[in-house]
Amino acid sequence: MACGDGELNAVPAGWLLGGASAVRSECEAPAAAAPVITPALVLQAFQSVPLPETVLTIQPPDGLTLVNFDTNFYTEAAPFTTTVTLLGQAVELDITPTSYTWAYGDGTTATTSTPGAPYPDLEVTHRYQQTGSYQVTVTTTWSARYRVNGGPWLDVAGTVTMPSAPVPLQVDEATPILTD
Repeated sequence: MACGDGELNAVPAGWLLGGASAVRSECEAPAAAAPVITPALVLQAFQSVPLPETVLTIQPPDGLTLVNFDTNFYTEAAPFTTTVTLLGQAVELDITPTSYTWAYGDGTTATTSTPGAPYPDLEVTHRYQQTGSYQVTVTTTWSARYRVNGGPWLDVAGTVTMPSAPVPLQVDEATPILTD
């Protein structure tokens, strides 16, 4: 017995009827192929995940520092895990901040692998050479790895950046005064 279009696997099923042998054919529809989650699909999902806001902190506080003084900068970013559903399958994303690009507002930038730290741990500092008003930003670059349905971890081919809001900084010059 022939199976119709789109049907596979003719399965003979025999049985005895009153001493005569009869053969029955059953046709089964093909099993649907499991949808394939591609690296491009995972990257697209990663790019859609809401990332923590990048908040820039400057020390000394209150938006004021001095020329030729080590001004401290830091942000707080921590790795996190989230799960998304792609093509009906659970995809776990392990998301990590991997670099930070500091734009000091005076035309200079620096890229670090650490988010800086509060005083007294001066990990990311900058010395302004001129007085003036500056807009400072930091952009956090996030990378990720993923696994489908608890399988092995694979790297996501791409990154996502999250810039901070600009933080105003006034750089002044201090004049020493001798007193009795």
